[in-house]
Order: sequence, then C-alpha cells, then structure tokens
Amino acid sequence: MGLEETLDHYGALVEERLREFLAEALSAAEAYHPFIRRVYSDMEEFVLRKGKRLASCSNLIAYKGYAGEVDDRILRACVGIELYRHCILVHDDLVDRDGLRRGRKTLHELFAQNHDRRLGEGSAVFVGDLMYALALQALLSADFPPERLGRAVQLLAEGYRRVNESQVLDLLFEYEEPGVDEWYTMASRRAASLFETTVLAGAVLGGAPEGDIPVLREAAEHMGYSFDIQDDIIDTFASREQYGRPPGGDIAQGKKPLYLIHALRMADPDRLEALRNLVGKKKIRPRELETLREVIRGSGALEAAKEGSRRHAEAARKLIDRTAMSGEAKGFFASLITYIEESLDWYR
Repeated sequence: MGLEETLDHYGALVEERLREFLAEALSAAEAYHPFIRRVYSDMEEFVLRKGKRLASCSNLIAYKGYAGEVDDRILRACVGIELYRHCILVHDDLVDRDGLRRGRKTLHELFAQNHDRRLGEGSAVFVGDLMYALALQALLSADFPPERLGRAVQLLAEGYRRVNESQVLDLLFEYEEPGVDEWYTMASRRAASLFETTVLAGAVLGGAPEGDIPVLREAAEHMGYSFDIQDDIIDTFASREQYGRPPGGDIAQGKKPLYLIHALRMADPDRLEALRNLVGKKKIRPRELETLREVIRGSGALEAAKEGSRRHAEAARKLIDRTAMSGEAKGFFASLITYIEESLDWYR
C-alpha cells in the first residue's frame, strides 16, 4: 500500500476503536451531569473529525515493524495516542485563539455557545487535561507486559511535559525575535517531541531491541523538524482552499516560524521594515500577505527554510534504514519523509 492507502486503512481501524472508547466515556458522563455529557459529546465530535491519524498510525506502524502484526493491544494503545495528540490540539487552539479546526469550530468556541467566552475557554483548559487522563487510561488498559507499558506511559508523560515547555517558548517568541538556535531549542520539543513519543512508544511496545531506541529517537527528531518547517510554510504560503482556513494566521498572531527568522536576518533594510510592520498585525489584508510572501521569497529565507527541512528529512531517512524494523515499516516512514520533502515544492 502507498502512504495515503496505509494511513486510510490503519486510520479507519483506530477510528473504530476510538468510537467504542468514547461511546463508553459518553455513557458514563450521561449519568453524571447533562453539561458534562455535552462536553463529552463535543469532545467525541472533535476527535473524530476527519484527519490523517498520523500520530496513531506512526505508533502502530512502529509497533508492527517489530511485533510483526497489528493486534487488539496496539489498537487500544493507539486510542491513547490519538487522545494524547488531541489534548495538545485543544490547548493549542485555545492559546492561539483559533476559531476553526479541520473546518469546524474549535472546542473553546463550541463550549462558549449559549454561554460566554470565559466558560468556553475555561472548559477547554479542563477538557484538554481530561483528554490527557483518558489517553493514559486507554493506554494502561492495553494488555502489554507491565515493563513495556510502564516505559510507554513514561514516554507520554515525558512528551507531554516537553511539548508544553515548547508551547511556552512559542508564546514567548511572539513578543521577541529569536535566533535560529532558539527556534531549534523550541522546536526540539514541539513536533519533534510528538514524533519521538509516538514512534518510540510503538517500538517499545513492539519489543524493539535496545540498540534501536536511540536511533529511532534521533530519526523521529529529524522527522519532527522537517514536518514543523513544512507545516509553518503551509500556514503562510498555502491558499485558503489548500489550507482549509485563511492563510497567514501565524504571522498575524506574531509567531516566528523558521522562514521568518531567516527573513529577519536576510532581508534588506527597506524590506525588513515592511516585514516587521506586518508581523503581529491582527488582520493582514490579501495585498499585505502577498507583500509578506514576496519579502520572504526575495530574501532567500523561504528557500533556506525548505533546504533545512530537506536536510532533516534526509537524515531521518538514513537513520530509519539503520534500524531492525521490517521493510514494510521502513517503507512507510520513508514514504512519509518523501511526502514532506515533495510537498515543500507546492508552496512558492
């Protein structure tokens, strides 16, 4: 199977188990309080929105690459991984004040309906935490040997701490101009941490040899950097039709993606002033967005960021090939890395 077919196939298996798990949680909430039932209902709808299921599929493929099969245990663990991914998204949407996720209202916006913003935002904080608890509950219910399960839970706990540390820095950088090294410090605990958590948890549960763990950790870190750079480029350079929401949101928020950090170093003085005037401007008009894009392209910053993403992709590919994973699993991760690389050329 190709990359898309693999993600669709295994994503559907994970979604089936997610539906079962969330239906049980919803049933329990119904007996507690009507509003809590609504909370779980909205959470269910949010988690089950159509997506790539990249986190859980990476976990599952890494497991299969060592265990040789997909069984009930790993599907249960994947429910935990998917909930873990979404608890991060809930808090991310809230801090960034995003109104849409996959074309529909974010959870804090849903909870604010018929009430007010304080209830919506406060509920989203608690529900994000609740989803992390459910993620651990789902993972701990998987019938793995205690030692492997304990290591997987530790990976989730470590990953959750690290990703929240990165989010604090990401927020701080909205008020500062970080350098390239500072960006990497922040990004080392963002997508890089998510890839490490999901891939390593699958490998550990699948019985990977100890020698593979540090190699996989390094490979996942490089995949995360490559993905992060690509994802940031999409936010500014994709069209609304490609992205599913208006482009330029990160820059309007004052965020400092890698291509912008490069541009702040590489743009000529006149263009630099125009660039700084647009960063953090809450509403960027279409003509201003095109000016922003032209400055980033013209300075060479966009190509510098893309080249960085490609270097990380190539490093990840070589590291994955060194592991004892099955050929099928290596093929999946190689295809994912190639997809990230090739998609860089879609946005100019």
